Amino acid sequence: MVYVFLADGFEIIEALAPVDVLQRAGVEVRTVGVTGKLVTASCGIQVTSDMTIDEFDFYDVEAIVLPGGMPGTTNLEADDKVQSTIDNAINIDVPVCAICAAPSILGHKGLLDGKEATCYPGFEEALSGADISEEYVVIDGNIITARGAGVCIDFGLEIVKKLRGADVAQAVRSQIQCR
Repeated sequence: MVYVFLADGFEIIEALAPVDVLQRAGVEVRTVGVTGKLVTASCGIQVTSDMTIDEFDFYDVEAIVLPGGMPGTTNLEADDKVQSTIDNAINIDVPVCAICAAPSILGHKGLLDGKEATCYPGFEEALSGADISEEYVVIDGNIITARGAGVCIDFGLEIVKKLRGADVAQAVRSQIQCR
């Protein structure tokens, strides 16, 4: 199961486009409301999450996704259960995927030391120890980072590729007519 963590102020396309891409690939996905069951995106749209952070259990995690947006990123970073979930994922080699401002959470934790990573322009200083890439999506081991909303489909496809292989990712890419 892939869990996408939503906190008030999240960037809606960075969260829901990867959800759509993953589901098209046959990956089970659940959204986790960190600031409540009903979460308000940075654009003001409210999304009902599948569960709250208090209902979340780490036992079946295949990957975690941290969308960006402000103050969504800071709200994610401030949550102790999100922090422990990231730690657990890293400890058992589960992919941690972060887009836009959210890679800063990983940088603040020191998880990007010696790793290639990318983020929304202006957040590079927060990627402590990382080799900053100009690529739109970067995979280094089990950490996937992406620059922002404009590449959220590619971000989702790279997560699919990591979890289900290049053939499945290419099939979804063809299905949605992504170049």
